[in-house]
Amino acid sequence: MNKRIHTLATALVVTLALGVTGCSDGGKSGGSRDRKNPAAANDGAVVGGTPQKGGTLTVLSNQDFTHLDPARNWVMPDMDFGTRLLYRTLVTYKAEPGAKGSELVPDLAEDLGTPSNGAKTWTFRLKPGLKYEDGTPITAQDIKNNVERSFSPDLPGGPDYAARYLAGAKGYQGPAQGRHLASVKTPDARTIVFELHKPFAEFPFAATLPTFAPVPPKQDKGPQYDNRPFSSGPYKIETYDRDKQIVLVRNPHWDPQSDSVRKAYPDRIVVTMGLKGNQIDDRLIASSGTDASAVSWAQLRPESISKVLTKADVKARLLAESSSCTEMVQMHTGRAPFTDLKVRQAVQWALDREAIVTAAGGPAVTDAASAAMPGSLFTGGKQPDTLKIPLSGDPEKAKQLLKEAGKPDGFSTSITVSANDKAIGEAVQQSLGRAGIKVTIETVDPSAFYDTIGDTKNRTDLVYTGWCPDFPSGTTFLPFVFDGRYIKEKGNSGNHSLFRDEATMKRMDEIAAMTDGAQANKAWQELDGQILAKAPVAPGAMKRRSLLVGTNIAGAYGHTSWSGQIDYATVGLKDPSKSER
Repeated sequence: MNKRIHTLATALVVTLALGVTGCSDGGKSGGSRDRKNPAAANDGAVVGGTPQKGGTLTVLSNQDFTHLDPARNWVMPDMDFGTRLLYRTLVTYKAEPGAKGSELVPDLAEDLGTPSNGAKTWTFRLKPGLKYEDGTPITAQDIKNNVERSFSPDLPGGPDYAARYLAGAKGYQGPAQGRHLASVKTPDARTIVFELHKPFAEFPFAATLPTFAPVPPKQDKGPQYDNRPFSSGPYKIETYDRDKQIVLVRNPHWDPQSDSVRKAYPDRIVVTMGLKGNQIDDRLIASSGTDASAVSWAQLRPESISKVLTKADVKARLLAESSSCTEMVQMHTGRAPFTDLKVRQAVQWALDREAIVTAAGGPAVTDAASAAMPGSLFTGGKQPDTLKIPLSGDPEKAKQLLKEAGKPDGFSTSITVSANDKAIGEAVQQSLGRAGIKVTIETVDPSAFYDTIGDTKNRTDLVYTGWCPDFPSGTTFLPFVFDGRYIKEKGNSGNHSLFRDEATMKRMDEIAAMTDGAQANKAWQELDGQILAKAPVAPGAMKRRSLLVGTNIAGAYGHTSWSGQIDYATVGLKDPSKSER
């Protein structure tokens, strides 16, 4: 073990955690407790007190999960659900509201990992006696199997930290043909060693991702594993009827003595899917019968915000932590007319961010974005405004840019938005229309949205989507959204502008090699503005994740590390008997 690097890694983890703490106490764009904002009253707080064990927790949802296979699960709410209920990872986040939720704790591993070789080698030792839902032991080889299967072309869309950092990973296609990664070693059933091609002091944060959950080879059914992940967590799947319902029951072989994070209060968890957004909101506002023991999956519809904020008893059940994500219009920079910088800049200047804020529910739950990275990754917890574009846009400036691009009459294009964001799509359509850009809107079911926009050959010119840092570092944002070396034809994630810029990628490599954390943070912040000047995206908004819970819900809070989604490690019921009535 290289003690100096181990100390550096530990210091960096502490620094990152403190950075989130600072943002939580600062500006509203960083997820702060803003007492002037009625939606923020429960920031950093637990709603409903401590749950009692038992009963059925109901989740009212308008959608299915994008993916539950841990090799493919890379949507924040889905990762929260999967890693808190169905499978455990080497490392995880504390189950606490506010800034403490950004702190790491061991999960399957005994500690946060031991670095050596200048933080290019990381070793984890599993806790003894860990078991799956059938009582068979969880092994280091099972974690290696899931890391390797994350490279499989037929399992696209998941976290690609393994592909970015593991030595000898270039060209690897997964374990299906009997090929294995020499850079992931399992000297025994409880030890796993990762050999990286470059230093990565933040590796423990990456080890919280579902990629580092175990999948036993005997249970691995390729793409079908999405329908029935094998449980290493406190619950197992009883039934899963896609797009309709999933029912979780207790995993009798989960040992709470080995798990300091998950409380597993309910006996059953039922996710009812396919409901209309307004229907969910109205049912939870009324909170009658079994709906009193329910929570919402998707955010409140914009038209429901005023219904909640104007009723004190309902507002008391509102969670609205900052998502720490930035949403933006991403332009296909490899397809005309968006190959032209002037055209892309015209979109930036035409976009009316005030209209987007209104469409998303208003300033109580949404802020206009002025940068790519969220405020939590900037000094002071607030995004800078490097483009100096008015919040309502400037159609005349946009028209001038289009004229300079040889398109004085504008042009026609199309945008894909999640069905949840149809109103935002309309705001984009109207604001770009003022400059002569005629936009057709294509809405997609939320569960299919990322697979749709990840199909680079068949997607629309524009997409409205966001990115959330996997942990509080620029390392997890700009390279994933703007590094052209990791664009995939299918299952493409993050870089939906298909931005390939040599100077940008060279600078990313230089920053990644910096050993001074403060220097690297400053460099990421500067690079953010430099990328925006090249206009692959137009910043849109930063939302609070507005979620309503029933009157019988306890232990509920929006977890800062899961983009404000309810922490399923701790949520439960005040009176379990009421959940069955």
